[in-house]
Amino acid sequence: MTKRISFKSRTPKRKSRRRKSFLPGLTRILKVFAVGCLSAAVGIGFVFVIWVGFTSLDEYVKKNIPVWEKASTLKLMDAPPWVNESLKKKIYAAAAPRGDFIPNEEAARLVQKNLAQAAAWLDDVKVQTTHDSIQITGRWRRPLALVKSGLSKFYVDSEMVVLDFVPLPNIPIVRVEGLPLIIRTPPAGRVWLRDDLAAAVAVLERLDRRDKDIEASQKPLLSEIDSIDVSNFEGRENSQFPHIVLYTKDNTEIIWGAEVGKWQRHLESTDEQKLAKLYSYYKKHGSLSGPVKYINLKDPQNNIPLPIDKY
Repeated sequence: MTKRISFKSRTPKRKSRRRKSFLPGLTRILKVFAVGCLSAAVGIGFVFVIWVGFTSLDEYVKKNIPVWEKASTLKLMDAPPWVNESLKKKIYAAAAPRGDFIPNEEAARLVQKNLAQAAAWLDDVKVQTTHDSIQITGRWRRPLALVKSGLSKFYVDSEMVVLDFVPLPNIPIVRVEGLPLIIRTPPAGRVWLRDDLAAAVAVLERLDRRDKDIEASQKPLLSEIDSIDVSNFEGRENSQFPHIVLYTKDNTEIIWGAEVGKWQRHLESTDEQKLAKLYSYYKKHGSLSGPVKYINLKDPQNNIPLPIDKY
C-alpha cells in the first residue's frame, strides 16, 4: 500500500515537470513567429508608403513643372548672383511662353524677339543655338529704387528704366518716398523721365558705386538704407529745408541736401565730400543705426559731422 501511494505520487511530478519545460519553448516559438510577422508587415507597409509617397511626389512634380522648366533647351548664361529663381522663371516664360522650341536658327530668332518685347530685365540680348540648347546672354538691369503707386510697385535702374516687380531679397533696393501723386507710369522697359525720381536715383547710384569699392568683408552701406525722401525736391515745399533726406532702417535721418551737381548753389559740401563723410562715419561705427537722431552731410565742414543724440 505504501509502494502504491509512492508510485502515484512520483508520476504526477514527472509529468508536471515535462509540461513546464514544454510550454515555455512553445511560447518562445510563438513570440518569435509573431515578432517576425509584425516586422514583415511593418517592412511591407514601410515600402508601400515610400512607394506611394514617391509616386505621389513624382505625379505632383510633373503636374507642377512650370512652363520655363519644360523648355529644357533654354539656358540662361552668366546670370549674376542676385538673379534668383523667380526672376529666371520670368525670363524663361517670356522667351518661350509655350516651352516647345527645338534648337534651331528659327527658334533662336523667335526667342530673341520675345525677350526684346517682354523682358525689360535683359539688355543687349544675344541668343545662340547649340546641338541641344538655346543659350541666352545679355546685360542684366540691376534695380536701385522701388516705387509704389497705389497697390502696384515697380523698380527703376540707374538708367531710369522701369522694371516689373519681382521679390529680390538678396540685394539692397531703396524705397523712394515723396513723389507727388503718380497718375500714369511707363510700361516696363521704358525710361521714366521724372526729375524728382532721377534725383533720388542719382544719389543711390553714387552710393552703389562706392559700395563696390569698399572691402568685401563689410556689408554694403545701401543695405542699411530703407528709403530716400524727395518730397522737398528743389525746395518745392520749403526752400530752407534739405531737398533730399535718406532714412536708415531704424529711422535715423541722413541729411544729403541738394540734388547731385547742385551743391554749389546752396553752399553745401560737394557731392564727393558728402560721400566721404558718410562712408567715414560708416567705417568708424560699423553701422548707420544707433542712438543718433540724424547725420548731417550737407554742411561744408572738413571733419565728419557729429550726430545729434536721439535721446
